[in-house]
Amino acid sequence: MKRASGIAMAAPFEVMVGRIETLAVDVIVNAANRQLAPGTGVDGAIRAAASPALTAHTNALPGLDEGEAVLTPGFNLPAGHIIHTAAPVWAEDGDEGQKIAGLAGCYMSAIKLARMHNLTSIAFPCLGAGNYGWPRGFACAIAIAACEQALEQAPEIQRVIFCCFTEDDAQIYRAALS
Repeated sequence: MKRASGIAMAAPFEVMVGRIETLAVDVIVNAANRQLAPGTGVDGAIRAAASPALTAHTNALPGLDEGEAVLTPGFNLPAGHIIHTAAPVWAEDGDEGQKIAGLAGCYMSAIKLARMHNLTSIAFPCLGAGNYGWPRGFACAIAIAACEQALEQAPEIQRVIFCCFTEDDAQIYRAALS
């Protein structure tokens, strides 16, 4: 997506409040840990809805570096697939620029995987903004910028949903996209 006069173009972006594991889209994105081990928050909700087959599947996969992503089936989810990606932890020691690049990489890797598998609708949670401690507005700005950049190489992706758990988070995304 291009920016006109510094204002982000909204299409194909949507913002909603809901539970990502309930969405009937081609692929949802999971806020995974680097080991792809069962976690809490978004990961726990997705695993509970998908079935134990998801954990059996991820147990056989190698871990991820920050910003990388891997595709799995959706199992019992309404979404056909799940992209698991590992964000950096904001509060951990390390170079801030590398952390920003890592979080942006999560979005860019997910869109690249979706494009490679001919998936046209993708839903993201607020990656990094939960247990990983990223300031919500900052994480939102990174998410939108990374998606805009990745979508330049993925014109077939028709829907990008930012699925927020709270209305407060959704307002941050709506304001950033307006």
